[in-house]
Amino acid sequence: MNVLALEPWFGGSHKRFLTGLIAHSAHDVRVVEMAARYWKWRMQGGAVTLADKTRALLADGWRPDLVFATDMVNVPAFLALTRDVLADVPVVLYFHENQLTYPLKEGRERDYTYAWINYLSALTADRVVFNSRFHRDEFFGALPDLLRRFPDYAHVGELPALREKSRVLRLGLDLAGLDAARPAAEARRQREPGPPVVLWNHRWEYDKNPEAFFRVMNRLDDAGERFRLILAGKTFAEQPPAFEAGFRRYAERVLHYGYAESFADYAALLWRSDVVVSTSVHEFFGISMLEAIHCGCHPLLPNRLTYPELIPERLHRPLLHAPVLYDSEDALFETLRAILRGDAHPLPGDVLREVPADLAWPLMAPRFDALFESVASPASVGP
Repeated sequence: MNVLALEPWFGGSHKRFLTGLIAHSAHDVRVVEMAARYWKWRMQGGAVTLADKTRALLADGWRPDLVFATDMVNVPAFLALTRDVLADVPVVLYFHENQLTYPLKEGRERDYTYAWINYLSALTADRVVFNSRFHRDEFFGALPDLLRRFPDYAHVGELPALREKSRVLRLGLDLAGLDAARPAAEARRQREPGPPVVLWNHRWEYDKNPEAFFRVMNRLDDAGERFRLILAGKTFAEQPPAFEAGFRRYAERVLHYGYAESFADYAALLWRSDVVVSTSVHEFFGISMLEAIHCGCHPLLPNRLTYPELIPERLHRPLLHAPVLYDSEDALFETLRAILRGDAHPLPGDVLREVPADLAWPLMAPRFDALFESVASPASVGP
């Protein structure tokens, strides 16, 4: 099959996702992309550029059997602009995130223009796919409120059919790429013995709640607990002040601060860490957590969002090891203090590696291929 992938935000995890899919899919996946900036303009006007680039791609005779669009694509606008060349080509829409339930900064009001684009795109697509059950359920839970904001013709009755054509399919992970960095990282770790290393590997933005993370670390430091820090993640011009304050306080104990310039560098940081912490108020999937878990980091995760479904139920409250899910900031403090003191044992590396094992790209790519085939040829391949 020929698959046309549309990505107006070709950067970060979106880029890594498509790069992994292309490398492992049995199909010919070609990407029409735009730079990862100005997300509102990508959703409003990106369809015009994507349509122009698609026409250029099709000019040499290549024709897609399927369009695979991500959630920042205005699918109705794109199809209207390409109806003469793609009128009969089915569409799969993949939601990495959505603009209806994405949390806002304090004091800001939601602009429902972008949530409406997500909704219309979902209506237009032949199949809608979410990266987690939590994401799907939260989106459909919020849609009735969105539709009832309008004076008439709310079409709430469309939702059961929309949900029926929706499914969950998780992202693939480059576990082999993580493993490639292990030998050098572990050799370096042997040369730098010291207290346990606590890892932060999320975007440096408000929705990841770094203030709560540093409150807990400060409490631990005030209590005399010994630890080192790796503070990694994508940084932005508007950086939460908690990071600068944290660096000033822990500079001599910070092994890394800022963005890792390559995936290999990033993977090496994960292998050098002992515990990975999330204090997020938003998480639709949790790729950074799963990557850290694969590299042997004991996770401490909020008992909400997508996290409970990422962790096998038998590990939610392991009997002989430190908890994984926590219910409050105080509980996070107590668990992390017990790990740092050696009073609670982290989960063994072989157990941790089992958690994301079935998300390796060699296993996930055939599932995406089967999805594409089922939508393009529903009579011959099951969903």
